[in-house]
Amino acid sequence: MGIVAGLDSSPDFTRIVVCDTDTGSVLRQGYAPHPVEGPDDSRPSDVDPQAWLLSLGEAAGGGLLEGVQAIGVSAQSNAVVPLDAQGATVRPAMVGGDKRAQVAAADLVEALGGREAWAQAVGCVPTAAQPVTKLRWLQKTEPDNARRTAMLMQAHDWLVWQLLGRPVRRTTDRGGASGTGYWSAASGAYRSDLVELALGHQAMLPEVIGPAEAAGTTPEGLLISVGTGETMAAAFGLGVGFGDAVVSLGASGSVMAVHPEPLLDSAGMITSLADATGMHLPVVTTLNAVRTLRGTAELLGLPDLETLSDLAMKSTPGAHGLVLLPYLEGERIPNLPHTAGTLAGLRREAMRPEHLARAAFEGMLCGLADALDVLRGRGVEVRRIFLLGPAAELPAVQAAAPSVFGARVVVPQPADYAAIGAARQAAWALGVSQGTLDPRTPPAWQGAAAQVLDPGEELAVGQAVRQQFVSVREQTHPGAFRS
Repeated sequence: MGIVAGLDSSPDFTRIVVCDTDTGSVLRQGYAPHPVEGPDDSRPSDVDPQAWLLSLGEAAGGGLLEGVQAIGVSAQSNAVVPLDAQGATVRPAMVGGDKRAQVAAADLVEALGGREAWAQAVGCVPTAAQPVTKLRWLQKTEPDNARRTAMLMQAHDWLVWQLLGRPVRRTTDRGGASGTGYWSAASGAYRSDLVELALGHQAMLPEVIGPAEAAGTTPEGLLISVGTGETMAAAFGLGVGFGDAVVSLGASGSVMAVHPEPLLDSAGMITSLADATGMHLPVVTTLNAVRTLRGTAELLGLPDLETLSDLAMKSTPGAHGLVLLPYLEGERIPNLPHTAGTLAGLRREAMRPEHLARAAFEGMLCGLADALDVLRGRGVEVRRIFLLGPAAELPAVQAAAPSVFGARVVVPQPADYAAIGAARQAAWALGVSQGTLDPRTPPAWQGAAAQVLDPGEELAVGQAVRQQFVSVREQTHPGAFRS
């Protein structure tokens, strides 16, 4: 039995798991929040990368890594670390969905010739969160810092580089690179012209190496795997494979699935990412998921989502004809950025709090089913759906999701899946280096402990709910999915 570690450096904390290489069983774990910045520090979208290292060191304290043979690194996606020619940070890392970059995103879309041009070039259309857009913002807003920028790294690249003692060779993986906006999952190559378009000049970029390759070995003999982005690591930790989709319930929602080839979408509805195994990870994002539930709870004067769920369970499927189109922040799927939500089907007998509560849950799930259908319409097979996020535990979600989605739903027990995915990657690289694992086949770890929900006899009922939703959507926004 060997021992490996996976660390996940999220926006707020570092979590480390130490796992058995054969089964993936978590043997021990560590946690530390990132140091809190003072009131005079830089804006919240700017973070000193040293904070990630300090948090990592604290999480690994107490001999946590004793006996570990390899480490994998997962880190927040979309962060970009600009470095000068000597490898020093030019400015704090730009992280998260940086609203400062919204104008820069629109500038980039126009500069390349529109959304379709970007989708064809790199499989995604620039948003305020992506590194390529932040580079454009840097060029326009901090031109001196832009000129000093000679190298670009993402959060997991930078952490791996630091763990290895800042070697000359800098590496990244396909998964992380595919989210930058200047690497194409379809061609497997950087688009350095897009870096120049955004930053104003060329910059050195990390070498993209294979999923099972090691980034290097520390002087103490500790192997460091290539690392990956948080989204890819979580999918790897869950054990998602062909036929599986992951539906994530945050304030907004996302649907992703493993697919053998990239899906280029001229409409920009699909973001074509790479996964942590050598396959592809098409993602469709909605603007409205749990925010729909929170808004409804506030409207009804309810204290929390658990109470909203209990109320919804007093209604019946179809909510007595009430249909909520949950486009409260506009919507991306379908592309209706300036619209508002719609409540349809109001009749005297339907005007009860429990029916509105039920309509909110069904509207949220039907909106995500629309996103699933975007992938299904491109040939992605969906037999099983992993449902993630605290809202996945709500009875009203679990009662409706399998029949509305038309598939088996798996609700994994809460765990540090990104850190587990990073550890699994470390075990893979370690096994390949020792000649015990195939570089094309990751270690077969035990799957996530989960609750499994089947549509069963409720399938027809759920599909009727879905059809009711689609009819209202088509009447209210005719041709929205064809525009």
